[in-house]
Amino acid sequence: MRLQAAILLLFLFPEPQLLAQTDDRLQFVPLFNGKNLDGWVDVNTSKETWKVKNGALICSGKPIGVMRSDRQYENFILEVEWKHMEAGGNSGVFIWSEGTPQEHDPLTKAIEVQMLELDYARQHNATDDYVHGELFPTMGMTAIPDNPRGIRSRSLEKRCKGKGEWNKYVVVAVDGTVKLSVNGKFVNGLRASERKKGYICLEAEGAEIHFRNMRIMELPGGITTPEQVAPVVH
Repeated sequence: MRLQAAILLLFLFPEPQLLAQTDDRLQFVPLFNGKNLDGWVDVNTSKETWKVKNGALICSGKPIGVMRSDRQYENFILEVEWKHMEAGGNSGVFIWSEGTPQEHDPLTKAIEVQMLELDYARQHNATDDYVHGELFPTMGMTAIPDNPRGIRSRSLEKRCKGKGEWNKYVVVAVDGTVKLSVNGKFVNGLRASERKKGYICLEAEGAEIHFRNMRIMELPGGITTPEQVAPVVH
């Protein structure tokens, strides 16, 4: 990932002098510290939903809802490792999120980075495109999929691993465009997101899932209008 980050920074800062001036803040920092839930705010789950054990964040999946970051993010690179513990488990990470549930739905308006266990497709009689790192807008959010399946963007290669195995996502989110690497290769994307700044949320959706090694590199901001920023949650 150090090589990928270096290449990305060269595109963002083609002048070495400019890169040197900004390098002090272009660093990965933990988004989850591996010890407690500092930096995270429970939105509508429970104290029993999230716990920390052996450096991993364990989500029971119940009740359905989200936990959000304590601040908003605009342009960034997010790394996260995850594994489902149940066949057909459902979860995900929301980016550029409002950080609040909908009036008639416990989930949030955002761009979702899908995390499904491989047996989900069989259990729900669905295409297995679902389970290999889909990207899509939720709750009326708009975006344009790179690899359309309705409003969803499907991964071009099937790279996710099943129950009990760790997967690694790298999410590059810049100026309304999202690119997703699944286990070492960029295979999906979307663009023209309605929102370009908001909260990061972790999803509880009925099944136990573990997260670890969550870290984020914030990139320089862009030209983002007030309408493209999620409302601030107080």
